[in-house]
Amino acid sequence: MPRAVRGLLIECDPSIKAMILKYDEDHHEYIVEDLDDENHLVIKESQLEALKNRLDRDLDEKIMQLDESESD
Repeated sequence: MPRAVRGLLIECDPSIKAMILKYDEDHHEYIVEDLDDENHLVIKESQLEALKNRLDRDLDEKIMQLDESESD
């Protein structure tokens, strides 16, 4: 019997979408459906906060790395 999953439609930049797709490759814990090639995804509602936290953490790390490389 099919099981329904609550999802949220999100719109994001292509670079953020690429990050989310990368996160989801192995365990399929975030994405319900990839809607197009540009910037629309349906993600699991229950994973929204975890996804936001992971994105924030990874983006902060990338910004810090850029700042460190510019100061050298």
